[in-house]
Amino acid sequence: MTQTASPAAARSPGPVTVAALYRFAAVADCVAVRDRLEALCRPEVRGTLLIAHEGMNGTIAGPAEAVERVLAGIRALPGFAGLDVKYARAEALPFHRLKVRIKPEIVTMGQPDLDPLEAGTYVAPADWNALISDPGTIVIDTRNDYEAAVGAFEGAIQPNTRAFRDFPDWFRTEGRALLDRPNPPKVAMYCTGGIRCEKATAFLRAEGVQDVFHLEGGVLRYLETTPEADSLWRGECFVFDERVAVGHGLSPGSHSLCRGCRMPVSEAGRKSPRHVEGVACDRCADTRTEADRARYLERAKQVEMAERRGVAHIGAVQAPPED
Repeated sequence: MTQTASPAAARSPGPVTVAALYRFAAVADCVAVRDRLEALCRPEVRGTLLIAHEGMNGTIAGPAEAVERVLAGIRALPGFAGLDVKYARAEALPFHRLKVRIKPEIVTMGQPDLDPLEAGTYVAPADWNALISDPGTIVIDTRNDYEAAVGAFEGAIQPNTRAFRDFPDWFRTEGRALLDRPNPPKVAMYCTGGIRCEKATAFLRAEGVQDVFHLEGGVLRYLETTPEADSLWRGECFVFDERVAVGHGLSPGSHSLCRGCRMPVSEAGRKSPRHVEGVACDRCADTRTEADRARYLERAKQVEMAERRGVAHIGAVQAPPED
């Protein structure tokens, strides 16, 4: 199924095009693909691209024509014509270098024998509400605990995993019991951008669960295309960049990022006496030494000085990778 690109780039300000992309497709020669992508990206495009035998995942940024050149090159690869791309715009390059890496997996689940091409059924955002409102459907959030704390679909089951690689153990020890009924329910799964829930559906199918669905384009495409009045999403959506969290229409959210532990901090969390901007939050205050605090405080000062000069600080991007 070919997935459509987000129209966000066409209506958002900023001279730099940012493209988040992924595709599960068989890659026979990862080294050759890496070399091709490095050549396509240089010298204008920066960011990170991960290549594995199961496909490709990453985010790149640069002038619009250069980014489109790279995307066209990826789509020309066997199996990549349906590349999923979500666009955004930025005032300046959000990445300081180009990294094209070969990895065992493009999103780490730790199941080496899993075939992610055997995924469940895509569900378009326009059809998602009907599916998850069906009493015969259970909804599972495949994201991590700190993401679910920022926002989630109403009534979703939370595995409360610390990392995506924990999902298989959760399903085998707890999740399977949710399906142990005379008439097993349909399973609808979601994640931020679509990649984790797609792989999770392949895992459930490998475990013998057949009636499995996943949200096409993830929460981000749902929030972008679903009117807030019709939405079943509650809260904000944590994202793996300096926006930290977004709301409906992908508008900026209210959460900030703790520079000590790189976790989201709510408005209420920022009012805590243990919260020190750029240093620590309630989650990590007791785990940081005085040396850590001094280092983080100096980094915060450097970031603030860079912002005053109107330039990006090399250490400003702190969000964790989507795993």
